Amino acid sequence: MKSISSKVYMYILYAFLYLPILVLIVFSFNQSKSRANWTGFTLHWYADLFRDERILTSLLNTVIVALAASVLATVLGTMAALGIHSMGKFGKSVLMGATYIPVINPEIIMGISLMILFRFFVAHFNFQFGFATLILAHISFDVPYVIYNVLPKLRAMNPNLVEAAQDLGCNPRQAFFKAVIPEIMPGIFSGFLMALTYSVDDFVVSYFTSGTTVETLSVTIESMTRVKVSPKINALSAIIFVVITAILIIKNVLENRRLRRDMALSRAALKEARGK
Repeated sequence: MKSISSKVYMYILYAFLYLPILVLIVFSFNQSKSRANWTGFTLHWYADLFRDERILTSLLNTVIVALAASVLATVLGTMAALGIHSMGKFGKSVLMGATYIPVINPEIIMGISLMILFRFFVAHFNFQFGFATLILAHISFDVPYVIYNVLPKLRAMNPNLVEAAQDLGCNPRQAFFKAVIPEIMPGIFSGFLMALTYSVDDFVVSYFTSGTTVETLSVTIESMTRVKVSPKINALSAIIFVVITAILIIKNVLENRRLRRDMALSRAALKEARGK
């Protein structure tokens, strides 16, 4: 009885999470603009979406900002995680507490504070709002997620791995790139994906730091929904959902293949050891 109730609860939970997305995708193929009545299948809204210059420009801006911020945040976050991991208990706890602040801090506070900071630079250093402010703002809230994904991999790593690599002839740089980086790569990749997702999804911080020259997709959608939600937004949301789902599936497939390969190598090494 307990297992049945647990399954029912799980199905209800997943229905609550994914039914709205399913409805959105279905009505992106609806001939009518109505979101209450189905009048027939059409691809008109997808064709109309790819003719909308404002949405396409905003999508390109979002991709540029998200990729640039995610790559830089992944590099900075990985370096920070390596530094935090090598620190003592007190310093580690202080920095981890400071790292957690941007995660729990309300986005509106972060957006306003970054806007004030950038306005100071605009007033004194000929600095302008645009791609630079957006990328810097996104890096500021992306870095903690990279750190929290990389640190568990560093804790799980064999502490003697670097010494073993150096004993086999690697210098410190080669030991880092050939032994440490492959070991923590799943965490780095997960941190990159989380940073990319949060950058694409962000509205509040982007709204306060984008200025008037650059408009991200979330800001564009918000301004369009003030009047009426166009079915083009349904089509765009469906495409984004499919792309993100495909990325996650590919990531899981690659991780499973890596896990099976590592297990096969471990079994082969064990058989060889037993044979000797």
